[in-house]
Amino acid sequence: MDESAALDVTAARAVETGDRDRLLWSDADREWASRAAAEVVGEGANPEDFLGRRAQLVLERIGPRQPAVPRTVRALGWRPWVGVVVIVAAFLLGLLIDRIGGGSSINLLAPPVFALVVWNVVVYLSLIVRSVAFRGAGAGPVRAMLIRVAALRTPLTRHRADDAGAARRSILTALPTDWAGIAAPLYGARAARVLHLAAAATALGVVAGLYTRGLAFEYRASWESTFLGAEQVRALLAATLAPGSWITGIPVPDVAAIEAIRAPASENAATWMHLLAGTVAVVVIIPRIGLAIITGLIERRRAVRVELPLSEPYYRRLVSGYLGGPGRVRVVPYSYSVTPEAQAGLDAVLSRAYSGAAATIDPPIGWGDDEALLGLWTGAAAPAPAPGAASSETAVILPLFSLAATPEREAHGAFLDALATGVPTGHPLIALIDESGFLARWPDDDGRLAGRRTAWREFLDDHASVAVFLDLSSPDLAAAEADLAAASAADAGEPPKGKVT
Repeated sequence: MDESAALDVTAARAVETGDRDRLLWSDADREWASRAAAEVVGEGANPEDFLGRRAQLVLERIGPRQPAVPRTVRALGWRPWVGVVVIVAAFLLGLLIDRIGGGSSINLLAPPVFALVVWNVVVYLSLIVRSVAFRGAGAGPVRAMLIRVAALRTPLTRHRADDAGAARRSILTALPTDWAGIAAPLYGARAARVLHLAAAATALGVVAGLYTRGLAFEYRASWESTFLGAEQVRALLAATLAPGSWITGIPVPDVAAIEAIRAPASENAATWMHLLAGTVAVVVIIPRIGLAIITGLIERRRAVRVELPLSEPYYRRLVSGYLGGPGRVRVVPYSYSVTPEAQAGLDAVLSRAYSGAAATIDPPIGWGDDEALLGLWTGAAAPAPAPGAASSETAVILPLFSLAATPEREAHGAFLDALATGVPTGHPLIALIDESGFLARWPDDDGRLAGRRTAWREFLDDHASVAVFLDLSSPDLAAAEADLAAASAADAGEPPKGKVT
């Protein structure tokens, strides 16, 4: 997925996951976006194309309602002009350096050009160390500062002190954080390219300024030292200016010539200027341009292959709905008769968490009913495929228990084992635990509630299942959706995004 589409998809995800209470973006909006995107891209299109088109539709519809969302999306995109300004400013900085050493005299042992060369050598060594010893480390401070200036800037937005304002704030807070993590490899390469070109531009400016001023003024070369003689100075200059000597073909003057220009004596600095310029070209300009080309190629590849966390439950639900239709959810109660009130709550939870899926609730299986256990899969929905697999028979299997019951290995355990035979190996069941009956009997006993939850959680852990606790008489739909999403992440073999309670 390219950079623009990935940013749109990340923004759409922030809208749909940040607005937990459906105040800004309703379930009807979500269903419309999926349906319209599927119609536009057509059957059999790449899932990434579907997600990209759907994200465009989300932003097009929510933009007139919440202008802060598209403004934030635009603010997070990279501004190319920042890179141009940095490179031009770096060239001018090098060009406007009006002296080398001091006045019109060059001290061969201490020209500022050497500081430029040494700094770049240090940078090259640090890049090597980071690539070998700190592979995968984040951007350095200079690169991070450039990224903050050129992108990832969130516009100031005033939020009303109401639920809609809180939802908008949640969206606009999550989006920059989410995109920063996704775009980090791309923006890091892009900032590195700009900085390499800026370093080359600085060196070019220095060389250009050096020769430009040399046309109007005569620079004189000399040296002086308390501790070094002509032989040591000649050896030092021969080593330091070797790159310039190699590229220009100009040899470093011999010991006698070096001795002859010891202060207060001097000579015309043209030869030394050529050697200094050649050294800057070999050590700074050419390597920096080469590094800019390499990082530019990396940037180009990353810009068209932005990696999104498509294994997250949010993306998995959208993609499975597109590939396999709306899908199905099957709830299997065990030793628990669902009251009409609890069923209404369960329907609301399933509609919210599995939007568009066709939900069915099996007749309850009685305690210790071995015959019913044997027939669990007779004529039932096909087992759920592994995450990411395309199937028109996609099914989610959810066992349902009452927290008022105490889990027993011979009964509840046998039921879970029988139900798990239809689930792919390594993918635990997500078990719904209804707390409504327990809370009606012990409404204020928090200690008993915590103890019973712990018992069920440990029991389900022993049977490779994940517990999601709900009060179906009055469910918190946003919390239920989040808990089921976290449980689905665990089901996909990922660390849960939050604690499932």
